[in-house]
Amino acid sequence: MSVNRATTRTVPEELEGVRTPLRGRDAELAFIQARLDALDRGEGGIIRVEGPAGIGRSRILAEAAAAARRRGARVFEGAADPDEQFVPLGPLLDGLLSGEEPLSGAVRLRDLATTPGQRFWLLQELGDRLRETARNGPLLVVLDDLQWCDDLTLLTFNTLAAGLSAHAILWLVAVRGGSVPSGVRTTLDRIRQAGAHELALGALDDQATTRITEDVLGAAPDPDVLRVARRAEGVPQLLVELLGSLREAVTIENGTAKLSAGLRAPRELPSVVRRLDQLSGEARELVQTGAAVGGPVTVALLAELLGRSPAALITAVRESLDAELLTESGDRLAFRHDLIREAVEAGLPLPLRQALRGQAAELPPGSAASPVERPGPSAGRAPADAAEAGRVGPGDAAEADRLRAAAAELAATAPGPAAERSLKALELTTADAPERPRVIAETIPLLWQTGRAAQARELGASARATGGLGPEDEARIRLALARLAVPFDFSEAVRQARAGAALPGIPVDVRGRLLAMLAVGLSMAGEHSAAEQVAAEAWETAAAAGDRSAEATLTTVRSAVSFHRMDLTEAFRQAERSAALADALGVSTSLWVPEALWHALLSNTTGRSAEALAAAEDGIRITREQGRTAATRMWLMTRSRILLEAGRLTDARADAEAASATTDDLGPGNLADVTLRYVMMRVALHTNDQQTARAYAAEARRMRSDGAPVVRHFGSWMLALMADFEGRPDRAMAELDEVMTSPAADRPAYAGLVDPADAPVLVRLALRAGAHERAAQAVALAERLAVLNPDLTFLAATAAHARGLLDNDLAPLVRAVRLYEDCPRPLARASALEDAGRKLAATRTSEAVPYFDTALALYARAGAERDLARVRRRLRAAGVRRRPSTAGLSGAWPELTAAEIRVVRLVARGLTNQQVAEHLSLSPHTVSSHLRRAFTKLDITSRVELTRLVKHRDSGE
Repeated sequence: MSVNRATTRTVPEELEGVRTPLRGRDAELAFIQARLDALDRGEGGIIRVEGPAGIGRSRILAEAAAAARRRGARVFEGAADPDEQFVPLGPLLDGLLSGEEPLSGAVRLRDLATTPGQRFWLLQELGDRLRETARNGPLLVVLDDLQWCDDLTLLTFNTLAAGLSAHAILWLVAVRGGSVPSGVRTTLDRIRQAGAHELALGALDDQATTRITEDVLGAAPDPDVLRVARRAEGVPQLLVELLGSLREAVTIENGTAKLSAGLRAPRELPSVVRRLDQLSGEARELVQTGAAVGGPVTVALLAELLGRSPAALITAVRESLDAELLTESGDRLAFRHDLIREAVEAGLPLPLRQALRGQAAELPPGSAASPVERPGPSAGRAPADAAEAGRVGPGDAAEADRLRAAAAELAATAPGPAAERSLKALELTTADAPERPRVIAETIPLLWQTGRAAQARELGASARATGGLGPEDEARIRLALARLAVPFDFSEAVRQARAGAALPGIPVDVRGRLLAMLAVGLSMAGEHSAAEQVAAEAWETAAAAGDRSAEATLTTVRSAVSFHRMDLTEAFRQAERSAALADALGVSTSLWVPEALWHALLSNTTGRSAEALAAAEDGIRITREQGRTAATRMWLMTRSRILLEAGRLTDARADAEAASATTDDLGPGNLADVTLRYVMMRVALHTNDQQTARAYAAEARRMRSDGAPVVRHFGSWMLALMADFEGRPDRAMAELDEVMTSPAADRPAYAGLVDPADAPVLVRLALRAGAHERAAQAVALAERLAVLNPDLTFLAATAAHARGLLDNDLAPLVRAVRLYEDCPRPLARASALEDAGRKLAATRTSEAVPYFDTALALYARAGAERDLARVRRRLRAAGVRRRPSTAGLSGAWPELTAAEIRVVRLVARGLTNQQVAEHLSLSPHTVSSHLRRAFTKLDITSRVELTRLVKHRDSGE
């Protein structure tokens, strides 16, 4: 290389050791400084830093940690590693317990972390230690590469961040953009709903690229060097590594960095080499083959070059996409960045590159697009041949075994394909094969999960009708049928589980699972004392078998028993434990899916509405992604109940309608009775929809004759509410007589109510009917519930509200209003405000008006038209007239709710219902419900009219 001695020098060799200044992130650093200012004032929170590989997430975290230390804050830094995901809680514990100033009690915390069964105490201890440390000064907890964290770390982070939100603790976490594991996505969704701040790191601009190039090379770049630097497309890591590979080709002349010769051949880049090394052998071969071929490539071509079927590449393709080496480009795979492809290609011997390109070029037209079919042992058999009894050979038996194994492997994440494989295995299994009943028992739950419950039930019924089943085979089929029956017919689930458990000589694990299903069926049916007795026996059997799945379900039963006894704190603790057990096992091994559903409902009942809603939304999203039709529908029904009690009447009705539209082929069933039918009735009563209310009252009358006590109780309460709606309080009390004379052990814990927050409703209804004793009974139970659960504010509010109504006393009514302010029950709060205002209006009219006004605003926001009209009448009686409120509605769209506005605007942009559903994390049926109501309210009949209307109104024309 020619060098001008006076003005020329080479670029320094030790680039790797030089830490260049952070460029192009001024806005991000300013935001972090602002959050650190807030931390100094005692305000904690969460910051989520997101961006693709190499964008500089870790550098932002390091700068934030350094800034916090300069301010005197305690800093704990942890990071996950893809090779160490098997170490539970490793990233968080390393951050908290390592370094110069570890968290106090490090030895005990490490002991708890490594001791089985101590997760609850570990969380408590960590929370206490962090809380104690935060009292002495602000804390910054940094957690890098969240996408590689194990499930326990994710759970602990989410729990601690939520539980310590009132303390001076700032959580700073970084996660890569794009696809992440479902557990990580759930955590991200939860912290977003909890108010986490988000920093999305994008590519650097040209000015930042120029300055980094100057920092690395030690001189201002000339146009040729800058042209090369721009090939990094603003990705800092690639930019620095690319400049490092130019070291021998750049010289400094008169203070300017120039290329002294033509560009060198592409070289391996350290970050790309590391990511490549972390892949499995199959994924690494796929990426290397794609790099050798060149531009975007089809999976079929890669399969042809690698000598495999496209299906065999599923895991390798997913792994390559997750590593952010490849990306999807239409129907092809492309490298995320040209520099990545060149770096991978540079690591391959030249002869291999040339051979792969030549092989790709020589493939006949169309061959690369055709999947390579490899017929199995039964391929090509005519239907008549397949139907011949006794002609299934050894090859078919082996294929059936392979299909069963594949179904078991897919069941946890893809029940649809799993069901198809299981059905195919059943076809290949002869009627007299000893394993056929076992295959049937495996197939039934898969069919139910994918929305084919009638087919599943018919399969089980046929197997039993055929006869010849041994006790174990019959027990397994009855277990499958009990699982199938639970959401549809509580009593049928009990019958199947009881009959199966009574069979002689069955294995202990099968009997344990049948007893667990019997206990959960009895509990859901409302037969609490029987459920408790069966659960005690089932615990012993499950323990003897070491069956964790049965333990998860039985823990749910324990929770329900505690709930019935009005110990909501213990009920919630057991519900958390059951949900954690079921989650750890995976839904495919759980006896059903009551654990997470019950946990969500109980979270809502105990005042944790945001947590309940987040869990329901996670459940809907995950089950929809996995194709679990039945579970998605159950989550929709659960969310409709949560939304009702959160005062979101339109959204609750939309979810209930969506769940109704996806009714399984066995019909809606008992679970629908106690969720969506109840929700639709309550929404209709609040919105003064008399036609709908009467329709669901007819359903309630049918529910009154159901075999399950809980369904009868729901029906009775719905009919009592309807009678009150119609102005017949005596009839309302009569509807509740059967409930109140049922056996005490199985009587609803809240005097006939299905929600403890409805105690004031029952008191008001009883007083109208002159049933003072019934009203006093309801108040006593509400007060007892509040005393037994002193940490649940809304129960104290409910009890005070009920007492104020019974005694016609203003003081407890005002106390209820104050207590409700911290509760996520807007309709209950509005009712207390209305009752306090009504009491004040009798003697101090002017003081009553603010109470009525606040109630009016809450009812308006909920869309409770009937309640709105009643409060307006009270205001007029007090000499005040209020114009109809549009609280919660848009000025441009006074007819629509906020949820309907979001849907119509997206539809007007040309999105399909499916695309809108994905954008808003709703089901397509919910979108259809919102859209149908919007069309009716706007008096339009087509998307074309809607698009014109949106353009007209949103433009302000």
